[in-house]
Amino acid sequence: MPEPVPNFSNSVKLKYVKLGYQYLVNNFLTFLIVPIMAALIIQVLKLGPEEILSIWNSLHFDLLQILCSSFLIIFIATVYFMSKPRSIYLVDYSCYKAPVTCRVPFSTFMEHSRLILKDNPKSVEFQMRILERSGLGEETCLPPAIHYIPPTPTMETARNEAEVVIFSAIDDLMQKTGLKPKDIDILIVNCSLFSPTPSLSAMVVNKYKLRSNIKSYNLSGMGCSAGLISIDLARDLLQVVPNSCALVVSTEIITPNYYQGSERAMLLPNCLFRMGGAAILLSNKRKDSRRAKYRLMHVVRTHKGADDKAFKCVFQQEDPQGKVGINLSKDLMVIAGEALKSNITTIGPLVLPASEQLLFLFTLIGRKIFNPKWKAYIPDFKQAFEHFCIHAGGRAVIDELQKNLQLSAEHVEASRMTLHKFGNTSSSSLWYEMSYIEAKGRMKKGDRIWQIAFGSGFKCNSAVWKCNRTIKTPTDGPWDDCIDRYPVFIPEIVKL
Repeated sequence: MPEPVPNFSNSVKLKYVKLGYQYLVNNFLTFLIVPIMAALIIQVLKLGPEEILSIWNSLHFDLLQILCSSFLIIFIATVYFMSKPRSIYLVDYSCYKAPVTCRVPFSTFMEHSRLILKDNPKSVEFQMRILERSGLGEETCLPPAIHYIPPTPTMETARNEAEVVIFSAIDDLMQKTGLKPKDIDILIVNCSLFSPTPSLSAMVVNKYKLRSNIKSYNLSGMGCSAGLISIDLARDLLQVVPNSCALVVSTEIITPNYYQGSERAMLLPNCLFRMGGAAILLSNKRKDSRRAKYRLMHVVRTHKGADDKAFKCVFQQEDPQGKVGINLSKDLMVIAGEALKSNITTIGPLVLPASEQLLFLFTLIGRKIFNPKWKAYIPDFKQAFEHFCIHAGGRAVIDELQKNLQLSAEHVEASRMTLHKFGNTSSSSLWYEMSYIEAKGRMKKGDRIWQIAFGSGFKCNSAVWKCNRTIKTPTDGPWDDCIDRYPVFIPEIVKL
């Protein structure tokens, strides 16, 4: 009886075959140039001194030719360096840490829900099911106005929350970096749902007595991805304003947006959104290149607003009783997947190594020419990034991206732990995640970080950073008193 053919996949470590392929393709030019250079050096070494001198004498140099060639080289070098984009550095950032008095354990949240919605037990039960599966922990925080029964979302309490969150983050950033108000050239504040007059950016100008010629911007209504839109705007401004610093503030004010009705689709944000904010200092100054933590490599923005379903999947509206809230569509995850796919298509060629791009191209050609049923190749983004900061919008968002991008539990650890500790802090969640990675001592020089955020409209935005220096484990920050407890096990359902 003939021996069975051995199983190739078992006898050969396919993982090492792929690693060998990646190493070969990604270093193809090195493998090509090194033998050629070695052969040339060997040939030169074989020549005697007289032969080398003879070859040198046979070269005729004309003074005019030398001058013209030198001028051309200098001209090309000048044009290159003048047209080269300025490097944008992230000097440092700070995340707001709410006091323990603002914490909302599950028991408190549900007790308030029962009292506020005492005439609608089904809505209370719905909120309990959502909270059980949300991935949030017992230490998330809501602003003081929401702790009242019923909540008191007045303009004054909303402004108070904005002042506490924004000023605390900026004060901490100034202390970390030695930044003085007169050093700020550009100010960008993003807050999606709270847009008072004067604006939040004007509030910051007034508080810190910023210069009268400051370039100030206030972004609203742009959802949880507005933080990266602010980074993109700051980058564009820093490209045209030399030797400047930009202060970016990302937050979401919860007080005026806590829904007090009974529509299920509009109750969902109450269970997920929590207090938070971040202040980020960007610079294009050469002197900041050494102390800066990160360098901005790419920002890619995708907007699906032309599609009606995408436009309305996160929609602020009134319920039948006239109470305003945010309606989250059941199609949200499908629309987010399509937006992510478009964003990946754009960012892939910018960050993926040649080995992954070739595999993707060959699979695409194979599906077009040979068999449309071939499984589409999903590029391995782990080859392009060491760290992933996925917007902590909810457990379903993180699960979906982990599955689609084929990430490990460690790659999404920062996102899951941020959701557990702080909840969905909207546009600032990415910075809590970055802070988690730093607090764990994992951020090394040269590491690449991919921030991915989703927002109403519908938008999917990405930012790519490169670590400028190995980050020492910080002794302060939002994780300073609890990082040793993390990561924690988060069950699928927490029974309340």
